[in-house]
Amino acid sequence: MDFPSTIDLHPIGVIRSPYQEPSRTPIQPVAARNTAGTVEVFPEFAEGLRDLEGFSHVMLLYYFHRSRKCSLLVTPYLDDEARGVFATRAPSRPNAIGVSIVRLVSVEGNTLAVKDLDVLDGTPLLDIKPHVEGFHVHGKQRLGWLGPRMAAARGKKGDERFSGK
Repeated sequence: MDFPSTIDLHPIGVIRSPYQEPSRTPIQPVAARNTAGTVEVFPEFAEGLRDLEGFSHVMLLYYFHRSRKCSLLVTPYLDDEARGVFATRAPSRPNAIGVSIVRLVSVEGNTLAVKDLDVLDGTPLLDIKPHVEGFHVHGKQRLGWLGPRMAAARGKKGDERFSGK
């Protein structure tokens, strides 16, 4: 292979939200409608925020710092059947990387004000990317096993099944 066997990632900031426990955290941004929070980018990365305020939504990539060790089969929040981890959005993953698309309210200095935030308070931020709908949707989507359960996601909170406890 032409890539290193290990990859070092370092936080570029921290995500602040009202959620202190996984069991009280919405399972997706759609379940966190209007939940406000902030993204504090460390000062040495603040220059990278230039021109971001023109976007309505951003993708936050972060580290699931309170997730327990990964299993390749998980029972996701919206199901009672074990599924392959890569067919879920479960936080217990081989590389514990999460992604959420949130509404960008404002950028002030090195702080982003965001809404629709479904992330635990104190979560390490790995990256920010502008969300551009036309770049991400490729026609009609198939939702696999999750399709019939989509309505159940609205307002759904997590539980302890993926926490480090």
